[in-house]
Amino acid sequence: MKSWKVIIAMLILTGCNSVYVKSNSIDPTQVFYADRGGYGMRKSIKQKMEERGYNVVVGKAQTKHSFTNEDDEIEIDSYLIPKNVRYIVKVNERKEVFNPFWCPFNGFWWWNFNVSVSDQITGEELMSWRGRACQNTAMRMINDIFDEMEIKNNEQNN
Repeated sequence: MKSWKVIIAMLILTGCNSVYVKSNSIDPTQVFYADRGGYGMRKSIKQKMEERGYNVVVGKAQTKHSFTNEDDEIEIDSYLIPKNVRYIVKVNERKEVFNPFWCPFNGFWWWNFNVSVSDQITGEELMSWRGRACQNTAMRMINDIFDEMEIKNNEQNN
């Protein structure tokens, strides 16, 4: 009886991810833009991309607006995306209430996220991923996704 509960839980969690990937669509030698900051998945994806040798930039601060709202000072920064950026990587995370008991053994953090990679030249979205996963699982998945998306050297020369 317990094994059925585990199987059902596994099936439910595998349904938590929806990924669209365009194979052989990114040139890893090009420049990638990613938003500044990030405390979880956003930071981890930038680190994974840099580990893979990607040139990841966060843009230059363009303007800074500051105003006071009651007792809080609010700052709004905007960033100039360099002209030589080919790909834009967007990561949005949402607060997750549910945290499976096995995540402390699989990278600790449980992420609920949307990830998108788009091509600035064609305007095409090359990858769209909506999911939930423990930290280590998500990083293995993003590594596999980048493997699938990269244009291999022999394909670039053809």
